[in-house]
Amino acid sequence: MQFSDALSRFKPSPTIAMSALAAQMQQDNRDVISLSAGEPDFDTPDHIKSAAIAAITAGHTKYTAPDGMPALKQVICDKFARENGLQYQPNQISVGTGGKQILFNALLATINPGDEVIIPAPYWVSYPDMVQLAGGTPVVVPTRPEDNYKLQPDALRAAITPNTKWFIFNSPSNPTGAGYTWDELKRLTDVLVDAPQVYVMSDDMYEHLSYDDFKFATPAQVEPRLYDRTLTCNGVSKAYAMTGWRIGYAGGPVEIITAMRQIQSQSTSNPCTISQHATIAALTGPTDFLAENNASFVRRRNLVVSRLNAIDGISCPMPEGAFYAYPSIAPLIGKTSAGGRKITNDQDFCMALLEENGVAAVFGAAFGLSPNFRISYATSDENLVKACDRIAAFCAGLTDS
Repeated sequence: MQFSDALSRFKPSPTIAMSALAAQMQQDNRDVISLSAGEPDFDTPDHIKSAAIAAITAGHTKYTAPDGMPALKQVICDKFARENGLQYQPNQISVGTGGKQILFNALLATINPGDEVIIPAPYWVSYPDMVQLAGGTPVVVPTRPEDNYKLQPDALRAAITPNTKWFIFNSPSNPTGAGYTWDELKRLTDVLVDAPQVYVMSDDMYEHLSYDDFKFATPAQVEPRLYDRTLTCNGVSKAYAMTGWRIGYAGGPVEIITAMRQIQSQSTSNPCTISQHATIAALTGPTDFLAENNASFVRRRNLVVSRLNAIDGISCPMPEGAFYAYPSIAPLIGKTSAGGRKITNDQDFCMALLEENGVAAVFGAAFGLSPNFRISYATSDENLVKACDRIAAFCAGLTDS
C-alpha cells in the first residue's frame, strides 16, 4: 500500500499518545498518575443523561440534517444571543462531531495552498496539523511567559501578510489556561479590523471554565466589525463534562457554514442524534453544577500552582481558566535525572518523570513552546497532591552531572 502524501503533513496527537502510554503502564500494574488527559473528571449531569435516555425511548434514533437538527440549531442561536450578545440565524450554525470536527471542516473548506494561518504558541496540538492537512501554512507566533503566554498586538500585526487567511484564537487557552480580558482582546481585534483579508476562528471551548475575576469575552462580541469574518466555535465537551458525547458547534457567515455543511455531508454526516438531544438539554437546562465544578477546579488550580512554584527550577503562572497549568522548566534543561537520563529538552523531562516517578504530563514542544510541560488538574485532590510530591522528588533528584 502506498499511502497518501497528506499523511506526511501531520503527526499523531501527542496528548493522546501520552495518555495512551500512561494507560498502558497502568494496565501493566505500574503506579502511574496521569495528568495528561484534557477532560473533566466529573460525570455528565443527570438531566442531560435523562434527556438522552428519553430520546432513545421516544425513538429519536434516525438520521438528522448533516450538520445538526433544526431544534438544536435554534437552541444554539439562543445560547449565542443570551451569553455572548451574538445574533445568529439557524442557517449560520453548524453542529459537528466534537469541536475538532468543526475546526477541521472550516479549514478544509476554506484553505488553499499558499494560505497562511496565524496560531499563537503555545497552542492546542491539533491546530497546526489541521492547517497542514488542509494544505495551508501554519504561522506560529510565540508568546512570552512575562505576558502570561498571551499574544501581544505588535506580534499579531507583524505576523499578518497578504496571504493570511485565518487567525486562530483560544481563550481560556489549552495548554496555558490564560484568558484574555475584554481590553486585551480589543487590542487584538483593533489589529484585525485593519486586515480585511483575515478571518477569525475563535475556539471558545473553555468559555464557562473561567475563574476569579476573569470575565470571558469572544472576538465578535468585543468588535462587531469582525462579525462577518468570525467563526465562533464552541461545544459541550468541557464545561458540561460531555467529552464522549462528541458535540461541537459554530456560528458564522452563511457562506462558510454552507461550505462546512458540504464537507460534513460527504464525511461523517450528522452527529449522533442522541447526543444532539442531550445537547439541547445541556444548553437549556440548569447550570448550577458549573459553579460547583469551577469551585473544585479553582481549589485544584491553586494547589497545583503553589506546589509547582515551590519547586526549584519550575515557574508556573496562574491560569485564568480551563483546567491546565503550563510551567516552565528552563533552569532544569541540561541536568541529569536520578535514573541517569539527560534532560536535553522538555520531552526528556516528561519521559523521565513518567518512567522514574510515575507522573504522566505532556511536553511543551507538543504545544509549540518550550521548555515547558502541561498538566491537567482535572483529577482528584488526592491525585494532585501525590503527583506534585512526585514531581518535587523528581526535580530534587536532578543533578548537574
